[in-house]
Amino acid sequence: MRRLPVYLLLDTSGSMTGEPIEAVKNGVQMMLHSLRQNPQAIETAYVSIITFDSEAKQIVPLTDLASFQMVDIKASGTTSMGAALGLLADKLSTEITRTTLEQKGDWKPMTFIMTDGIPTDDWQSGFSKLKAVNKGLIVGCAVGSGADDKIVKQITESVIRLDNADSASISKFFQWVTDSISTTSTKVEESGKEVTGLDQLPPPPSELVIVA
Repeated sequence: MRRLPVYLLLDTSGSMTGEPIEAVKNGVQMMLHSLRQNPQAIETAYVSIITFDSEAKQIVPLTDLASFQMVDIKASGTTSMGAALGLLADKLSTEITRTTLEQKGDWKPMTFIMTDGIPTDDWQSGFSKLKAVNKGLIVGCAVGSGADDKIVKQITESVIRLDNADSASISKFFQWVTDSISTTSTKVEESGKEVTGLDQLPPPPSELVIVA
């Protein structure tokens, strides 16, 4: 069974306190609920969550949807995005099955990075580590006025912006992530074609602006 690995890198720094972090928790639960209703996604999609504040942690390893148990997250501290990118690189190296002569490995991973701030650590060194592994599609989401989409744009070409960090906007982001995972799992199952860019995902709702 070829898995579609999905990594969510979620900013849990202090500026996410209150409505934003609650909206993220609700968004993840809603995403899991929707994906479990989708026959292709439940077969194919495996999800991991990495949070980053003063440090980066993988709070849920790559897990199938049926077994996935969300862990409570709280907002505090700074924005160690570089540490999160480095940790993602480690997990892409150890958790994903490579294609060899003997076997078909996993599909290329999808990663969604959501941040409402500016990295407070050396994000370039984490990014260098990430570039060295087979990283699949990375989508960056800059949330609110405090996020620097220019930095996110250096990490990936595929960047969207949410002007507000309120629960309605964050909920729309997670609905779109859910649709994107569903579309990709159907596409790889039916045609064997992997998704390589934003243009192959469902169009984002009006709250999500594609950063050109």
